[in-house]
Amino acid sequence: MANVVVVGAQWGDEGKGKIVDWLSERADVIARFQGGHNAGHTLVIDGEVFKLHALPSGVVRGGKLSVIGNGVVLDPWHLVTEIETIRAQGVEITPETLMIAENTPLILPLHGELDRARESQNSVAKIGTTGRGIGPAYEDKVGRRVVRVADLADPATLATRVDRLLIHHGALRRGLGLPEVDRDGLIAALSEVAPKILPYAAPVWKVLNEKKSEGRRILFEGAQGALLDIDFGTYPFVTSSNVIAGQAATGTGIGPGSIDFVLGIVKAYTTRVGEGPFPTELFDEDGQRLGERGHEFGTTTGRKRRCGWFDAVLVRQTCATSGVNGIALTKLDVLDGFEELKICTGYELDGRMLDHLPTAADQQARVTPVYETMTGWSDSTAGARSWADLPGEAIKYVRRIEELIRCPVALLSTSPEREDTILVTDPFAD
Repeated sequence: MANVVVVGAQWGDEGKGKIVDWLSERADVIARFQGGHNAGHTLVIDGEVFKLHALPSGVVRGGKLSVIGNGVVLDPWHLVTEIETIRAQGVEITPETLMIAENTPLILPLHGELDRARESQNSVAKIGTTGRGIGPAYEDKVGRRVVRVADLADPATLATRVDRLLIHHGALRRGLGLPEVDRDGLIAALSEVAPKILPYAAPVWKVLNEKKSEGRRILFEGAQGALLDIDFGTYPFVTSSNVIAGQAATGTGIGPGSIDFVLGIVKAYTTRVGEGPFPTELFDEDGQRLGERGHEFGTTTGRKRRCGWFDAVLVRQTCATSGVNGIALTKLDVLDGFEELKICTGYELDGRMLDHLPTAADQQARVTPVYETMTGWSDSTAGARSWADLPGEAIKYVRRIEELIRCPVALLSTSPEREDTILVTDPFAD
């Protein structure tokens, strides 16, 4: 059976939560493979709103196995709180429905403190992090000093891991003027939360490979967006993990040959939260209108998102680096009523034309978008469930996007509601 990876193809906030939820009906397993609780997915199911940060979107669907893979960094206290919140909304979460990879790195309070201290004291160029400790946790993972889920099961191992971690963080904290970490207090806090996390711990790589052998359908759920990828994003204004589709394999322990379809989630315009280059950003009434109509505020931070016209150059680029087979185009209804729409088809830099975003940060900041203007539409696309429901000019807009990004539309989303989706190509089709 087909296995599908869902990735954001812009700067995040593309509407992955709804699409993953929509696809989860046909999946048996839904697996998170990167990021932390800095990413937020909003699901609207039968009028009820679920806001997820650490939990995979599949938890709200009965009969599915949800997995947090080793590519994720996990705040155990946040996870416990989120589980309690979702349970209060009537969703059952048990070790039979949720599994955490034993080798998943943990985000500790010291990571968040370090993250926020760095950002507040950085007078050169703020990155715009959420301050939740994701970056420092990934640093410790690469530095081979992080505490992992499996370490919670043995007090001696846990103490050794914490001691090794504090040797490094002690020096950092002194340099930033932060107080020393209470070593015993940290170990006590971890020991207290351990019984609430360990029942979910499992060898995820083994379970997923067994599920694949049984012919089960696996849906790999990405967080954030490909333009925030640590290697291929707008560095240094990026996240601290690989976001593109290849991470689905290493972030869960399943081979890349197990991936059958990559679905890129693409908003019908462009938004970004935080700092960094944004070639098509609008500072006029059109940008204000996009933000208001699209309710563009971050699920995690509540920060207002920067808004701009659709950038076909960037999406073409992310479709290539993630090997996207088809896109899910979301929030088309936000464009209803615009007399004119613009699509970025290229960049100008120092008198040269470019068909991609350059790697150098100074060049990224200086590119000027080259636009193609299209006629808008006055009729509503909200709630459309077939091509016949769409205005002709809306269909032309979608088809032009397909041409420019060199990738077909597989799904078209016309509202936050799960059923307001036009299926063109089923990613799970064998």
